[in-house]
Amino acid sequence: MGHLEFGNLTKIRGTTYYSLSPMEQRAFAGAFTNGLPNLFRRFKRNVVFIAPPFITSYLIWDWGEKSYEQFQRKKEDQYSHES
Repeated sequence: MGHLEFGNLTKIRGTTYYSLSPMEQRAFAGAFTNGLPNLFRRFKRNVVFIAPPFITSYLIWDWGEKSYEQFQRKKEDQYSHES
């Protein structure tokens, strides 16, 4: 029967494992003929839901950057009496 070792502690009965030989697998089967058109189709369908939040976020960020730069400047009329 043999000794027990890690990974082979018990004999499992009634369980069947199926696998495909690595020599028979095709990793990129249909990647270019089916995958790229499917990618473009999904992009076109979802761009109306994804683009507006990104555009809005960019516009808010741009406004914040411009207003920050504007508030960092000194107002000339406040310092005109010093010269």
